[in-house]
Amino acid sequence: MVNEAASLLDRVKKDGFAPDLVTYNTLIYGLCKNSKVVLADFYLRQMVNEGGLEPDAFTYNTIVNGYCTMGMVQNAEKFLKSATFKGFIPDQYTYCSLINGFCQDGDIDRAMEIFNDASQKGLKADIVLYNSLVKGLSQKGLVLQALNLIHEMTKDGCTPNIWIYNLIINGLCKMGYVDDANNLMNDAILIGYLPDIFTFNTLIDGYCKKLKLDTAIEVVDRMTSHGVNPDVITYNSLLNGLCKASKYNEAIETFKSVLEKGCAPNIITYNILLESLCKVKRLKEALDLIVEVESKGLKPDDVTFGTLLNGFCENGDLDGAYNVFRKVEKNYKFSHTAATYNIMITWFSKKLILIMAEKLFHEMAEKGFPPDTYTYRGMIDGFLKTGNVDSAYNFLLDGIEKGFIPSLVTIGRVLNCLCAKHKNFEAVGIVYLMVRQGIVPEIVNTIFGTDKREKAAPKIVVEDFLKKGHITYYAYEVLNDGIRDKKLLKKTFPKKSSPHISTKKSFGVHKSKS
Repeated sequence: MVNEAASLLDRVKKDGFAPDLVTYNTLIYGLCKNSKVVLADFYLRQMVNEGGLEPDAFTYNTIVNGYCTMGMVQNAEKFLKSATFKGFIPDQYTYCSLINGFCQDGDIDRAMEIFNDASQKGLKADIVLYNSLVKGLSQKGLVLQALNLIHEMTKDGCTPNIWIYNLIINGLCKMGYVDDANNLMNDAILIGYLPDIFTFNTLIDGYCKKLKLDTAIEVVDRMTSHGVNPDVITYNSLLNGLCKASKYNEAIETFKSVLEKGCAPNIITYNILLESLCKVKRLKEALDLIVEVESKGLKPDDVTFGTLLNGFCENGDLDGAYNVFRKVEKNYKFSHTAATYNIMITWFSKKLILIMAEKLFHEMAEKGFPPDTYTYRGMIDGFLKTGNVDSAYNFLLDGIEKGFIPSLVTIGRVLNCLCAKHKNFEAVGIVYLMVRQGIVPEIVNTIFGTDKREKAAPKIVVEDFLKKGHITYYAYEVLNDGIRDKKLLKKTFPKKSSPHISTKKSFGVHKSKS
């Protein structure tokens, strides 16, 4: 839509009409809202150079905020410097945008400098400016600094509101300091600030995550006494907490009370209940719940069906899980994802039913879902458990050669088994393949000179495996001897080609840029 607006303005200009400031500002605002701030900057220059118009505060602030929202805060500063040179005087909106931008960028010191700069230039800090800085400090875990800022704003004659307290309470809860957050809420109440639904929900969620469920329920009772009614988010936090604490029957009873109180559950509520039913082996009720979800006008998602599949598998009913896996596509018009395929592949591999695991492995690739870390790990673990080291090796080699980066744990398991089977050539080949593909520890990048790096990297990789506990000492000795064996080095390491399909993924293992 915004591209059409830009095209329309260009056509209007070609037809000889001169767009005014309002027209340009409308377009610039739309472009910035749609993350096209560079194009917005272009149209600003066009309106000045070709239209002879002078930008106003709205124009400048829109682009400053656009750059900051896009994480291009340095560009925002550069733009603002040019704007002030042309006579623009930054206002509250300008400083808020910059403070938010630097906080999002993680540069809290610079955000504080901007805040202080605003005061030095005669702009009195108000609740909006304080909110921006408190939010940034709280999100970065700098809660003490945020609290100090509340004291400062009170001294400056600026009265904090419950929104500011909510920001700090949320920050404390995210850091795990839920009791401190509760105390802060009590302080706010004492000085006349009444907590809202966000305040209570934040505390309840914090206590539930720490499994302090009795305290969470006390907070629910307290919110009611303050005239704040619990909503679906409140109950979802409670249900999730009960489920994580393995209090599945209590979770099911709580769900019933939610319905009795007239609170409409959402798909998250049903997904939590579904997990509880599966954990207590009430699989028939879990299946019935899917029907209820649809009758309520809600759409089951991959979490819904993933939970159901896991429930059947965890209860030892792989046949039931596979039947559900096949039926959901037909009965619920649900398109399986890599996640649901992985659940089935992993469980078939765990139970050593590798024929089914391989069948689903190929099927998911054919349907456009490239295997990921869980897929490969599941398949490789299954082959290793059945003693089929060659297939595990081929799967691993296939993945690495196609740019796929398995976890070090998975690679380590294959190396251990290869060394135990005296397949030293294949084991050492994996190490050299890792080096060739750049799957190496960060320290390798500090080695200057390609020749030195190539010689040192294999030894560093092997030592890293041992240090992290991914290989046995026996495997370490075999690999260490192998990478020093000149006869072995002269051989060409095999490149296994197999029909498995994969795409390049990152697995949390560093990939060298060298």
